[in-house]
Amino acid sequence: MVLDAAGNLYGTTGRGGVPGGGTVFELKKPRTDGSWTEKVLHGFCSASDCTDGAGPWAGLTFDASGNLYGTTRGYGGGTVFEITP
Repeated sequence: MVLDAAGNLYGTTGRGGVPGGGTVFELKKPRTDGSWTEKVLHGFCSASDCTDGAGPWAGLTFDASGNLYGTTRGYGGGTVFEITP
């Protein structure tokens, strides 16, 4: 997981989400009751002919503009992706 300047967490899941190939998600800074708000930023495809890869792998990193970068391990050798939250 990676933390932004506002205290929000960003991470990935290797499976699940819609359409089933994993997700990139954001957890918004805790509310006063301690709970977090989850937002799925991208759901990776789980079919073998998808072009966005599947199964996010390793961590995420931010660039100076706030874009997130990561990698997937699935289908055709994997992908490198960019997400703009």
